[in-house]
Amino acid sequence: MNQYNTDIFAKDLGLLGITLSEEQFGRFIRYYELLAEWNGRMNLTAITEYEDVIKKHFVDSLSLVKACDISGHRTLIDVGTGAGFPGLALKIAFPHLRVTLLDSLNKRILFLDTVIRELGLTGVETVHGRAEDFARPGKLREAFDLCVSRAVANLSSLCEYCLPFVRRQGLFVAYKSGNVSREIAEAEEAVRLLGGKWKEQIEFMLPDSDIGRSLLVVEKERETPVKYPRKAGLPGREPL
Repeated sequence: MNQYNTDIFAKDLGLLGITLSEEQFGRFIRYYELLAEWNGRMNLTAITEYEDVIKKHFVDSLSLVKACDISGHRTLIDVGTGAGFPGLALKIAFPHLRVTLLDSLNKRILFLDTVIRELGLTGVETVHGRAEDFARPGKLREAFDLCVSRAVANLSSLCEYCLPFVRRQGLFVAYKSGNVSREIAEAEEAVRLLGGKWKEQIEFMLPDSDIGRSLLVVEKERETPVKYPRKAGLPGREPL
């Protein structure tokens, strides 16, 4: 860990009101090392430089604190987790969370399993599959306080993938960048149909950068009708 400077990381987290132990910093460093190692064999991320991974993946993931008091939540699912952002980063920083990482690509799951094992994390599981399948009754439906996603999809589709996983009074938070006003407007009907209620958009810049981000927050008001999500592929091809 000595070859990696964590001062800027600590400063950025301080601006978010987050303080980590040396053990937690060490886990983030080991996470970065494994990401860089595996990225040489498979395409996990286009962002590979240490400083960029810290800010654009780790700090960005932990910016969820701007949307909710994480200490008041216990269960979280990350839909389309990819290389573990934001779900695995949130688990390292907030170990009380019971985290489920869902991804449709098995090689990403193998990477995540390796990171979890190397970091000695407990209370985190990986699931290989599609959101449309695991949000069915009898699986992971309405089992989580929080659902998060940084997946590249429009908000209407993301709501259909994600809101079925959220219990009533829970939250779905989508990580976005750029101008999302049209996306929000187009998702209003999907939010309503899926039992959600639009809560807020939180716009901010990542610390010491010109990178603009948005957290789009939907509260789960009612149970999602059983016909949602529709069969695999439809939410992406034909958004509500």
